[in-house]
Amino acid sequence: MGLVEAILLTVFTAATPLLIAALGELVTERSGVLNLGVEGMMIMGAISGFAFAIYTGNPYIGALAAIIVGILFSLLFAFLTISLVTNQVATGLALTILGLGLSGLWGEAFVGIPGVKLEPIIVPFLSDIPFIGKLFFQQDIIFYFSIILLFGVSWFLFKTRAGLILRSVGDSHSSAHSLGLSVVKTRYLAVMFGGACSGLAGAHLSLVYTTQWIENMTAGRGWIALALVVFASWRPNRVLIGAYLFGAVGIAQLHIQALGFKIPTQFLSALPYIATILVLVIISQNRRLTMMNTPSSLGKGFVPDR
Repeated sequence: MGLVEAILLTVFTAATPLLIAALGELVTERSGVLNLGVEGMMIMGAISGFAFAIYTGNPYIGALAAIIVGILFSLLFAFLTISLVTNQVATGLALTILGLGLSGLWGEAFVGIPGVKLEPIIVPFLSDIPFIGKLFFQQDIIFYFSIILLFGVSWFLFKTRAGLILRSVGDSHSSAHSLGLSVVKTRYLAVMFGGACSGLAGAHLSLVYTTQWIENMTAGRGWIALALVVFASWRPNRVLIGAYLFGAVGIAQLHIQALGFKIPTQFLSALPYIATILVLVIISQNRRLTMMNTPSSLGKGFVPDR
């Protein structure tokens, strides 16, 4: 039971940033905007969260700083793609490259410096329950927030008028505009939400997952979060399943090596990305399901009638 508990704890920790980033991107894509800059926003969240936690000695301020930096990066993307109607794919890729470059430059001074850990919240009495207590009642605040965020996004999208407006904009921005809905405002807010989630996901990596700064420490997790949105068919509840599945695949390499299996480390490191490709290939076989849930205006620029 101790080994199972240890494995599940590492899966929870590995899945949390994927879940948060994927939920943020899901809301963004539901508005019709495809932001491929998740990786760039995550890595900037990781370095800003780490740096501000070091400066202030407070990891909560670091997490808040990561959210703000994520929003600022998303605003840059929103201005270019929504206001200036640039190509969303090219702009998202440029945002990722910019984030990787800036984080490397900023983080050079923090290499090798011990970070400030975001300590887990221990719930009295409940944390003493065998097995379950340590898994669910001795976790960091970002883990709990990710679960709340899951239910919050589901409620917002399918139970509120604002969520209906968001989905309407993503399904047909022209029709939404003709009904008097603000397509630009809705998309700006959705992109900002996605940026905030990506920044917080990055902060989880440098404040919880690994309490130190390592260049390119996101290691492609932003791309996996993008794949998770497709895997979930743009449904929040399925994102949870996908995030924990990919989280398990990601930490499998550590436990496989610990158990003494003679498998090349390069192959084990590639496992999460191999799994991503396989899942996308499988999903693409059911074109009807994919097209049914895909926002019709996804990736398309909107120019209001003059």
